[in-house]
Amino acid sequence: MAAAAAFSSSCSALRSGLVPLRRWRALSRPVPRAAYGTSSSPRSAASDEATIISGTQLAKQVLKEVQRDVESWISFGNKRPHLTVILVGDNPASHIYVRNKIRAAAAVGISSEIILRPKDISQEELLDMTVKLNKDSTVSGVLVQLPLPDHIDERTVCNAIAPEKDVDGFHIMNIGRLCLDQPSIIPATAAAVWEIIRRTGIQTFGKNVVVAGRSKNVGMPISMLLHTDGEHERPGGDATVTITHRYTPKEQLKIHTQLADIVVVAAEVKKKAGFITPVPGGVGPMTVAMLLKNTLVAAKKLIY
Repeated sequence: MAAAAAFSSSCSALRSGLVPLRRWRALSRPVPRAAYGTSSSPRSAASDEATIISGTQLAKQVLKEVQRDVESWISFGNKRPHLTVILVGDNPASHIYVRNKIRAAAAVGISSEIILRPKDISQEELLDMTVKLNKDSTVSGVLVQLPLPDHIDERTVCNAIAPEKDVDGFHIMNIGRLCLDQPSIIPATAAAVWEIIRRTGIQTFGKNVVVAGRSKNVGMPISMLLHTDGEHERPGGDATVTITHRYTPKEQLKIHTQLADIVVVAAEVKKKAGFITPVPGGVGPMTVAMLLKNTLVAAKKLIY
């Protein structure tokens, strides 16, 4: 799944004690509030044009950092991080997404493999595969590409992946820890939006944010990241977040977005935006980058 972010100017236990937690905090620490400056937007107040944020360029920064960290990790005698992707069926979009992930993984030094299965695979067979991968010490991260065929329950499959290998961040334990402001593997799209906000230096402290969408894989985790306390164990954005969805009346949606300082949506927004991530080239590339960062986090066992 992809999302675009428009920023309006008006509108298991941790291992080895606290060491992994400190490392996790170093990886996820937000930009200091003082670095934001006094304005959430550097553009002129008289301008109503959006400043384009290149998700592609920001993703390249993250990928370079991941590549450097992978090389460092291996240089100390550790195993190369390995990502296994299970791809069910012949959905063209899913095949494109997976190819992009595998290509990006190779570029940063993460080994990977794709396990292809037909769309009529049984849920039991798919669950058996995840159990075997959970036990495979050579596999750092496991990802089952969504969506799955209708006869397979996605939630059951996501919960079958070991939390410490759940690089998509969809396991109930990772989602639960996220909601409790604890270190977790964060869903890649939500992490991508958060990373774009951080790296762009956009102020979220005390701002009004509208998240258009309440999906458990995107809208909800983005909302959790944005509204939680910046001083908590897993720092958040200290924003006031409003979640809208398909049953939000259009007139109310209009009011919410007009009052928002930041709007996170699933499509491009141009007007009343101080910043915008375009589609394509927006959150998508950063989502892939954050997935690979999650894979490295899983390989280093920084959370579990």
